[in-house]
Amino acid sequence: MTQKPDTSSRIADNKKAVFNYFIEERFEAGMVLEGWEVKAVREGKVQLTDGYVVIRDGEMFIIGCQINPLKTASTHVRPDAVRTKKLLLKKDEIKRLIGKVEQKGYTLVPLNLHWKNGKVKCDIGLAKGKAEHDKRDTIKEREGKREVERALKTRQR
Repeated sequence: MTQKPDTSSRIADNKKAVFNYFIEERFEAGMVLEGWEVKAVREGKVQLTDGYVVIRDGEMFIIGCQINPLKTASTHVRPDAVRTKKLLLKKDEIKRLIGKVEQKGYTLVPLNLHWKNGKVKCDIGLAKGKAEHDKRDTIKEREGKREVERALKTRQR
């Protein structure tokens, strides 16, 4: 018998999303997964960097989230690593997101996957794209923080 994962441990993060977008709001959605996908997620075979969220017919789907099948996948199942996966949110949240996404410049991006009470959850960000100069500012801030941390470490020694 396998151990249940921690009640709220991270599986995968989309670091590119925070770099490329200003995250306005965050939502937590459930994911509809097949059995082989859950097993692969437990092993950490997930990549979110190319993923994005679309809304079709009042339902939300994540596209480009890659879950690589394990070598021990069943022979009667044909695993598709980039299968479109349905996201589960409440109707009023979806309607609100539809209104926001139809506004100019907003998009939905997956931020991370995590376990919550034994289920895989996906954090979705309502985001606005960053301009090139904003990305440069982000890099400058990050490098500035690193320099301050290095200086503090050398002072402590």
